[in-house]
Amino acid sequence: MPAEPNASQEPSSPLFAAIYDPATALVERTLLRPHREYLVANLDGTVLDLGAGTGAMFPYFDSVATESAAFHAIEPDPHMRQQAREKADAQATPIRIESAPAEALPYEDDCFDVVIASMVFCTIPAIESAMSEIARVLRPSGELRFFEHVIDDGWRARVQSALAPLWKRLAGGCHLTRQTGSRLAAAKSFDVVEIERLNLGVTPIRPFVRGRLRKRSVSPAK
Repeated sequence: MPAEPNASQEPSSPLFAAIYDPATALVERTLLRPHREYLVANLDGTVLDLGAGTGAMFPYFDSVATESAAFHAIEPDPHMRQQAREKADAQATPIRIESAPAEALPYEDDCFDVVIASMVFCTIPAIESAMSEIARVLRPSGELRFFEHVIDDGWRARVQSALAPLWKRLAGGCHLTRQTGSRLAAAKSFDVVEIERLNLGVTPIRPFVRGRLRKRSVSPAK
């Protein structure tokens, strides 16, 4: 059964939510488009958008929707969630949005075919707990598809480390120095289908990793 979300820990970043879409409009139309298309390629079944933000993935869901597809999303920040709901209302494809953190998904076991994470693991407080929840709600052989920014190397990593405390406060809890790709690849309930590092973006938001993990049909022994 799903864990109960802790409402007292609900994030709230009204300023970040207000500026996010205008600030990212150009990169969304250019740099990010092929990677969002990667996340929805050959998409079907029941899909969860893990941390929808302002709903950037919703038009892509609309573009690939089939009669057998069903779309759900979570977003714990109320200001981001309101914008996501407005975007969802503008799409032809219904998207059900819930207020919940990734560490406590309000869904039954084995109910999704695909979970999509697009630039969200940088803000999740407990990655391992979130991965356990993703494994719980995915059906056997279901996929986690992700596109995330990670810590860089050399001088860029030093810049990210220096900026990290202020960036986290200003950017809705975003962590600049996470090694998300390796942490996801190490998840015991999943096999790596593919993963690649992309020298994409501008410091401090660079580089990215994207890939697909498949939930194992048999749970790993504890």
